[in-house]
Amino acid sequence: MKKLILGIMAAVTLSLSANAQMRTPAADQVANFGVRGGVNFFNWGGSDASNNGYTNRTGFHAGLYGNMFITDRFSIEPGAYYSVKGTQNDGFANSRAILDYIDVPILLRFYATDGLNFFAGPQGSILLRSRFEGDLFGNTFVWDTDNVNSLDAGLVFGLGYNLPMGLNVQGSYDLGLTPVFQDSEAEIYNRGFKVSLGYSF
Repeated sequence: MKKLILGIMAAVTLSLSANAQMRTPAADQVANFGVRGGVNFFNWGGSDASNNGYTNRTGFHAGLYGNMFITDRFSIEPGAYYSVKGTQNDGFANSRAILDYIDVPILLRFYATDGLNFFAGPQGSILLRSRFEGDLFGNTFVWDTDNVNSLDAGLVFGLGYNLPMGLNVQGSYDLGLTPVFQDSEAEIYNRGFKVSLGYSF
């Protein structure tokens, strides 16, 4: 009986130890900050972009975030990321639109379990550079344009998971709500997915 009790106590101790490693950060601290980066898959969406033959273009994002808990299950997470968006057309000229932004999301996270969380919130984006490229007859032509809106407002939705050792992974969707082009009635917006790996200090 003594061995059985000791065995049960050891199993419970191991279980609690494993669970403690996977608890939400809210259980241990009120706020933290970290770094996050990953891959972008962006295209242009909207009624005027549906039949233009453009497809997802791969880019990247990298930056910093701060996570501040308001309850054990909810946190507010502002961030700032360098993010490369755009689109491409694999037609005759293999053209590309490359748009560099600073994304500033303010996310509300809900921790459904100790690791799993859902998030959503507004995002403002500041345009750093916009350029177009085209490949024709073995040459690449590049030209900048000032016809892209300098500010982009949108929404972010996603799903994340906290791993041990401060790591986290997430996938999100950016829903751009500001037309890409200024002084234009064309309904063309930045839309795309992000897959990210982060580390909280």
